[in-house]
Order: sequence, then structure tokens, then C-alpha cells
Amino acid sequence: MDNLWEPIQPPGSLAGRIAERIEELITAEQLRPGDRLPPERELATMLGVSRPSLREAIRSLSARGRLAVRHGQGVFVEEPATTKRLTHSLTSYEHDLDELFAMREVLEVPAAGWAAKNRTDVGIEWLQDAYDKLIEATRDPVDWDEVQRLDAAFHEAVVRVAGNRFLMRTLGVLNEIMVTGMETTLRLPGRLEKSAGEHTRILEAIKAGDSRAARSAARAHIRGAYAAARRHMDSPVAAEAGEM
Repeated sequence: MDNLWEPIQPPGSLAGRIAERIEELITAEQLRPGDRLPPERELATMLGVSRPSLREAIRSLSARGRLAVRHGQGVFVEEPATTKRLTHSLTSYEHDLDELFAMREVLEVPAAGWAAKNRTDVGIEWLQDAYDKLIEATRDPVDWDEVQRLDAAFHEAVVRVAGNRFLMRTLGVLNEIMVTGMETTLRLPGRLEKSAGEHTRILEAIKAGDSRAARSAARAHIRGAYAAARRHMDSPVAAEAGEM
């Protein structure tokens, strides 16, 4: 991470320039929520600035919710306020199953189309790797928790290839509530195999650069998952358990 911290150059307010540099790194996702900044003395030396100027910049960014100062631990990148609000909303179950899957369709269908359009060799490697790990995990004996995690990771890889950072954050929140809020529908008879086929069609359409086919495959997959989730939630066992 040291190579991120090139010396600050004039003109302008030194504290302002420091804050601007840190915000640029956060926006570019070179610094992510939860990342810890280097210790004050070390960071001031790398930036070629005084420690008081660095403290002023950190206070400013902390007041704006960009950084969190944890005494005895250090300075950390904060999660965006919009993501926090959405996470709270979802985890408080203000949204029902229909709304969650409707939002997934709104986000993931265009993301698949953009991924096909904006694909790069590196992006396809990410997506292929996520797909291969998911398929490998579906082989007996199946670790259902791992399959669910890797399923979410595949969808996040699609959004990463699409190149939209806001969608990446939002999809992460949606996947989190889908994972923590209900038992995986992949355990339902035949759903695991059907889901694997749907993932294959999404992957192949993106690799081929076929945006229309990628959107169609993503839409079919989400609607298939929704139908399975609805059958599961409507089942007597789920009703007795009071799930979602």
C-alpha cells in the first residue's frame, strides 16, 4: 500500500490536499471500507507533510463520515452512509421477498448486459474463476454454506466485470440479506442443478459479448430463484419456522 502515498504537492491548503488525496483513493477503491490507514507518523513521512496537517485532514474526513478514528486501533475507511442506510433497511426486514427479488432483477439484469459489453480479459478471468469455484463446490459432499457464499460471489463478479462500483456495493448488501435472512433455496430438489445451468448461460453470454443474451439469462436465473424461494417460503415447514 505504500506506493499509494506519494508526496503531496502544492498549491492549495495542505490539509485540503491531503483529504483530497485520501478521497481519491477511496473513490478509486484503492482504499476500501474497513482498510486501515498507515500510522500517523509513517503516513505523514510518506506524504511529506506535517503531522498537524495530517490530523486536520483526518478530522475533516471523519466529520464527513469518510474515515473512522478508533482510539488505540488507528484510522479506518468508513462504509458509505448510503450503504449503511440500505443495510439497516434490509436487515430490519422492511422489504419482503417480492421486493428483494424485484430489486435483484433491477440491478443484476442490466449488470449482466454491461458485463458482456464491457468485458476484458482480466474481467473474464475473474468471472470464470468465480464460476469454476462455484461448480467445484456443488460436487458431493456439498457444503451448503460454501455453495451459498460462492453463488453470491459469482453474482458479485458479474457486477465487477460490468464496471459499476455503486452496483457492486448495492449487490453486496442484497446478497448479504439473502444469505442471512433465509435458508438457501439451493437445497430444494433439482434447484442446484438448474441453478448451475443458469449460471453457465450467464457466463457464456458474457464471454461471447452478447448483451441481450446475458440480460435474458440473468433475468431467467433470478426469476427461477424467486420461484424456488417462494415455493420454499410457502411450504408448511418454512411457515412453522417463521422464515422471512
